[in-house]
Amino acid sequence: MDVLIVGAGAMGTWFGDAVDADVAFADVDPAAATAAADAVGGEAVSLEDETTADVVCIAVPLSRADEAIADHASRARAAIIDVSGAMADPLAAMARHAPDLERASLHPLFAPERAPGSIAVVRENTGPTTAAVLEALEARGNELVETTPEEHDEAMETVQSATHAAVLSFALAAEPVPEGFETPIYEELRAIARRVTAGTPRVYADIQETFDGAEAVADAARELADADHDEFEALYAEAARKLHEEADQQ
Repeated sequence: MDVLIVGAGAMGTWFGDAVDADVAFADVDPAAATAAADAVGGEAVSLEDETTADVVCIAVPLSRADEAIADHASRARAAIIDVSGAMADPLAAMARHAPDLERASLHPLFAPERAPGSIAVVRENTGPTTAAVLEALEARGNELVETTPEEHDEAMETVQSATHAAVLSFALAAEPVPEGFETPIYEELRAIARRVTAGTPRVYADIQETFDGAEAVADAARELADADHDEFEALYAEAARKLHEEADQQ
């Protein structure tokens, strides 16, 4: 099996290394395609040439996924897959531009350097080629989490958009404190904020643009800020209740 990966960033490079296939990379930055190919033992090809492959994997930023699918679906002989991070819109684009091909949307729920991990999966028009790709990912120690486009994208409003907004809001609001004044909760949250802010700003902006969630965080923060003593206690109790109910359901 051979795979053409459109997008030679961290996620495209991860995918090229994780699948059991001959891989080629195409990117708007030819140097990035060459670097990814060198990293996984593949080859770099031009976005404009006529290269085709059994599988085309779309590994571009969220905001460019639909356009990339439209431009490169015709290069797939058997299957088209995306790892952009959203599901409803990319799957709709794949259905429009590759109705006869096997189709799947994958969302690795981890940074590439932390692989293996959980991968959300939606299969459409499934067949042996996508099955082989997913088997290869499982063989590398990843756990496949079958879902639907709607379930996934709704979950990302909390898992990504609201979570990132809360962490970044803390980072923006926090002032330096004297050494020795740290509490365990503060230290943990500061460590998370440092981890988040070590990423790529565009990736986080794309997530906020794609998924709702930040407004809910802003509304909750304002409600807490405006609450009197009794109202704050009630909000605290409501937060605890929600988390306990969630834990009981798992």
